Amino acid sequence: MARLAGVSTTTVSRVVNGRYGVSASTIAQVRSAIERLGYESSLVASSLRRRKTDVLGLVTHSFQSYTAEVLKGVMDALRQSGLDLIIYADSDLYGTYAEGWEQRHLSRLAGTLTDGCIVVTPSGEIRSSTPVVAIDPATDSTVPSVTAANFEGATAVVEHLIELGHRRIGFIAGRSELVASRSREEGYLQALARAGIPADPALIAKGDFHPGSAAPLARALLERPDRPTAIFAANDDMALTTLEVAKDLGLSVPGDLSVAGFDDIPEAALAEPALTTVDQSVYRLGYEAARMLKALVRGEWDGPHQIVLPARLVVRRSTAPPRAAM
Repeated sequence: MARLAGVSTTTVSRVVNGRYGVSASTIAQVRSAIERLGYESSLVASSLRRRKTDVLGLVTHSFQSYTAEVLKGVMDALRQSGLDLIIYADSDLYGTYAEGWEQRHLSRLAGTLTDGCIVVTPSGEIRSSTPVVAIDPATDSTVPSVTAANFEGATAVVEHLIELGHRRIGFIAGRSELVASRSREEGYLQALARAGIPADPALIAKGDFHPGSAAPLARALLERPDRPTAIFAANDDMALTTLEVAKDLGLSVPGDLSVAGFDDIPEAALAEPALTTVDQSVYRLGYEAARMLKALVRGEWDGPHQIVLPARLVVRRSTAPPRAAM
């Protein structure tokens, strides 16, 4: 690079590391050589020198539609900020949701590779030498976080089903260690209680937010002789799986069964029939988490420890009155 630019290696080092004492014309020569050679400085080496990387991390166990929408929000929040993003996902080496996955990831990224991290749905306590923001954390999380009004959103969707005339409403829950999941189950139970409908434990199935977990649970609910007339799944991925199971069993939606989810991922509107769900603005979860982390890294955050975003019921064609109520 020094040979191509016609300068000394010391001058190249000064330009690469942004040090003073180099003329504008020489800087232009060196930068031209950098572009022609495709040179990138070592992130680890520069971070050790500067104690700063200008890189943030996003840590997640796996990539699904939910995570992709979060990522869109994060990227938009970081646009023109001068900050880069590293995405670190679990290889599933330790098994699905193996305890401590988020801590292992943070240990690899914090300090040398990133100035701070966003952790998506961590299930345990987080410790890090750099700032961390959690999206939908577990109860014992003490780090700053962003979440949605999960209880209110779940209550709204179940009240919608009750208003249509449904009384036997099944529920497929998500990961029990997450506040969001428990809040959605509490919202389901609260809506039934307000309507004077006793909760039937046989209609509550325990999933884990993965669509694969929902298939046997939905089938078990729908093969009951007293099957539910509606099923509310704690996220859209499990609700979309429920639609598939209903179709396999020869049930029409919403004629024989109403189905509702939570998240409002893009696939929800594209499903057949389009899925009734709760819009928790997954994009904004990512956007607000990145906005908070940027400020924390720069020592500028003066907002709340937790941001709670509103949740909005979105009614589509997958819900209708049960046949007996028509």
